[in-house]
Amino acid sequence: RPDAGRGGHAISTQHAPVKEYRLLLETIAPLSELSALPHFAEATPDTVFAIIEESAKFANEVLDPLNWSGDQEGARHNPADNSVSTPKGFKTAYDAYCAMGGAALPMPEAFGGLGMPRSLITLTDEMVHSSNMSFGLLPMLTQGAIEALLLAGSDELKQLFVPKMVSGEWTGTMNLTEPQAGSDLALVKTRAEPQPDGTFRIFGTKIFITFGEHDFTENIVHLVLARLPDAPEGVKGISLFAVPKFLVNKDGSLGARNDAQCVSIEHKLGIHGSPTCVMQFGDAGGAVGYVVGEVNRGLEYMFVMMNLARFGVGLQGVGIAERAYQRAVAFARERVQSRDVGAPKNPSVPIIRHPDVRRMLLRMRAQTEAARALAIATGYAFDLAEAHPDAEVRKANQAFVELMIPVHKGWATEMAQDVTYQGIQVHGGMGFVEETGAAQHYRDARITTIYEGTTAIQANDLVGRKMAREGGVTAKALITTMRAFCAELAKSSNPHLKASHKRLVEGIDAVERAVEFNLANFNQNVRACFAGSVPMVKLFGIVCGGWQLARVALAAEQRINAGSDDRAFLEAKIATMRYFADTMIPEAIAAAEVIVNGSEGTLALAEAAF
Repeated sequence: RPDAGRGGHAISTQHAPVKEYRLLLETIAPLSELSALPHFAEATPDTVFAIIEESAKFANEVLDPLNWSGDQEGARHNPADNSVSTPKGFKTAYDAYCAMGGAALPMPEAFGGLGMPRSLITLTDEMVHSSNMSFGLLPMLTQGAIEALLLAGSDELKQLFVPKMVSGEWTGTMNLTEPQAGSDLALVKTRAEPQPDGTFRIFGTKIFITFGEHDFTENIVHLVLARLPDAPEGVKGISLFAVPKFLVNKDGSLGARNDAQCVSIEHKLGIHGSPTCVMQFGDAGGAVGYVVGEVNRGLEYMFVMMNLARFGVGLQGVGIAERAYQRAVAFARERVQSRDVGAPKNPSVPIIRHPDVRRMLLRMRAQTEAARALAIATGYAFDLAEAHPDAEVRKANQAFVELMIPVHKGWATEMAQDVTYQGIQVHGGMGFVEETGAAQHYRDARITTIYEGTTAIQANDLVGRKMAREGGVTAKALITTMRAFCAELAKSSNPHLKASHKRLVEGIDAVERAVEFNLANFNQNVRACFAGSVPMVKLFGIVCGGWQLARVALAAEQRINAGSDDRAFLEAKIATMRYFADTMIPEAIAAAEVIVNGSEGTLALAEAAF
């Protein structure tokens, strides 16, 4: 098939954009600086790029071929024994994933991990999600479960569960919501009854549990939110428990089957290869659980897992968008239809020649690249927050991460809705039939704005906890940082970057205007602030994504001026930024107008009139 123009691959389904990754790890998340920190001394450029190449090969050659077949076959619940069968080839792929160290990459060396930085994991996780989003959910959630155990678990619990989870021999889940609760975890009713031996018996039903049962591994460690009999009402009365599928003997061997069963799985719009389970605890006397950390602090601990999961879901948005873009480009190069509007007497041409198809493809490409750049900038901040020797640098980067998590999760997943939609449109009628694969991307992407907190939940977190609660300190620091970069961008002699500079400054002005509105009105007119919260996510996402895209474009210009022999690739970075500046940043400016002046219209209609 014709070349996709980014990395030299002939596109049939999906190929990891390794050249993109290398550029980001040299500009947005410079490995040379990261590996200079003692904590990441092993993450040398040679090591990291070798991992990326191997991960790309695995994604392209092992996971990608299972994406379509896994969607068609789906996971199956077996009522006779409440087991779950995953699609053909998934277990073999998982074994290969663990054998290559995929499960261990981000985990501490003390527990058998490889201790690689989040900057790298951001890209390897994107590859997994892009090649097979259903498969990628399992390692994503296991990573979060490990982090929660490492944060709050006792030494005994860590030794009991974490090494096997790091190796991939066991997996983890998060069991939060229940039929009556939805996103309001204050309504959780699952109960935990203390036992004389210090364990607890867990009783209750949990829904929407991803990979709550499967055939990949012999044991699954469920992290379950539940209430003690004397717990206070609301979220302050929730505790966290580790509930293994099989109990574990003191010597580490598996013991009796625990009283935790998958009683059904959901029939979903997408991600068919991933079983979404209804879990029942305690039908036969109570599931044995071990408290994680202190009682009544479970939601606090679970938020560690949720934040990593939210970051991972944002990467799903980036990954599925990349996949949709690649497929659309391949189709547009091959599909011959209609004459070129610039040469109407000539024969029909591939549709990529048509201006509106180019618009759609550039919209797909620019948003995907901006979201990826913002993701790796956030991953790099994760690393500096963990490992930088200066406490103030650690604190500033942690604040940036916390501000960006709802932006990344909210914007990247909403972006994926647009990109996969555009992908179907590029295909025309062929996009509406399953055989082309474009429809699967659209279906799979749809869940990303819902699970791990809907876009509105991310938006409420952004305008409330992450902005108003701290008086906008981090948001204002971000604006200052972006303006400082614009001063550097202003020095560019490239006409595309000069035009992009003007637009980016306008976008930053819009962010500042929206932040000031939020801070001025949050205490007096909070409903007006929440009415504009989702537009706030869009505003921050586009402008911060544009900032990172401009950083890449400016570096590209510098490399061109230095005589790089990869001129076409680098010029494409500048052209992509110009498109983003001209067409996406105006949407951000419009979002600011909605934030500041749109609340009265949003709240005008009486409830009874709906």
